[in-house]
Amino acid sequence: MDTTKFYINGAWTAPSDPAPLDVIDPSTGAACATISLGNARDVDKAVAAARSAFPSWSSTSKEERLAALERLLALYKEGQAEIAHAMTQEMGAPKDYATSAQFDAGLVHLEETIRVLSGFDFEQTRGKDRLFYDPVGVCALITPWNWPMNQVLLKVAPALAAGCTMVLKPSEIAPLSSMVLAGMIDKADIPAGVFNLVNGDETGVGSALTSHPDVDLISFTGSTRAGTLISKAAADGIKRVALELGGKGANVVFADAGEDAVRRGVLHCFDNTGQSCDAPTRMLVERNRYAQAVQEAQHVAETVAIGSAHEPGDHIGPLVSAAHWEKVQGLIQAGIDEGARLVAGGTGKPKGLETGFFARPTVFADVSNDMTIAQEEVFGPVLVMIPFDTEDEAILIANDTPYGLGNYVQTRDAEKATRVARALRSGMVSINGDYLGTDMPFGGFKQSGIGREGSIWGLEEYLEVKAVTGDGA
Repeated sequence: MDTTKFYINGAWTAPSDPAPLDVIDPSTGAACATISLGNARDVDKAVAAARSAFPSWSSTSKEERLAALERLLALYKEGQAEIAHAMTQEMGAPKDYATSAQFDAGLVHLEETIRVLSGFDFEQTRGKDRLFYDPVGVCALITPWNWPMNQVLLKVAPALAAGCTMVLKPSEIAPLSSMVLAGMIDKADIPAGVFNLVNGDETGVGSALTSHPDVDLISFTGSTRAGTLISKAAADGIKRVALELGGKGANVVFADAGEDAVRRGVLHCFDNTGQSCDAPTRMLVERNRYAQAVQEAQHVAETVAIGSAHEPGDHIGPLVSAAHWEKVQGLIQAGIDEGARLVAGGTGKPKGLETGFFARPTVFADVSNDMTIAQEEVFGPVLVMIPFDTEDEAILIANDTPYGLGNYVQTRDAEKATRVARALRSGMVSINGDYLGTDMPFGGFKQSGIGREGSIWGLEEYLEVKAVTGDGA
């Protein structure tokens, strides 16, 4: 594969004006590939290809689209090693983690889309009336770097299933796995123009896509700041916009929580090097367990393994880039400056890992919820701990955030767990370490986004509903 090319209208295509950009391996700080940044002319070509392909692809049968997704699923399974290696190189997912969690996240969304499509009726009867579900049209899919295949296939799979055509702009920081996937889509005999990929940055390809008059829907995963700009760009064309944005999840640990609740919460916060929008980054602990919980969190942070993404084993890897490392360092320093008690980690790199973008697993105690580290999404291995006295106070603190993606509750009292889950203003709540199934929606309240991805909700994002009355005679 020539990584400087784009996939447009069924072929790898040279950029209109080559603008080389190195893809940096976060474990080494060295370039592992070179891509080209696209521009508005490249976007025009890709959107034109998608628009041209839409009439025929949108009129295919459900069975034809199922067969195409099944072919893609088989190729994705066969390409596990290649996909995983690309993610290790581009965003620093440790090789075993890339092969399992990162790869599997894309796999389960492909499988769930196939399951949902198999049972979905695009024409439904309601009494004397009918509902027709039509594909929205040409979709701009813009994805981040932190869970590449998870977020790409959460969009590409249901868009294909719905009968939409699309242009994907993966993160320019981590584009390699998406380019491998594009090759699989080509081999799956999906018609030319249905899927297109153009690499680029926010100001070039991103802005050209979101404001393009021939784009009907924008699905974006990334920062709340960028989501705001995309919404404004889409407003003039009244485009449908689906946004999955930031989070600042609270993990509410009551005194009666299981013995492993704190350890599990810390490890979950540090999972993927803390680079997950639904990470439980604020641990709220009932006061009579708080001192013990701080000690437990400190121990976990000081003993968690960290190392090169190219090494096997169960450990966390580097942050994605030098710029992101600097951002995380600045937020850790802000926590120190604002008076939070640093009990583990801190600024700088772990001993022996001075090359690459490694951060020290960090825990702050005695944090007040108005501190910067309690309000801003750090997106690194940084946990803040806050004590509370009552259930109502815990709910108040948990909801005191502009975000509302995922929250967590730890208690042996089932009634209390349900009561608190109902009161939390977030799109998802996990109780006692359980994980949502792939047949559940992913998304949030408030500044965490608009809409839901995954399963039936993900498919419906790419469909228009048409109400029809009369017998058609």
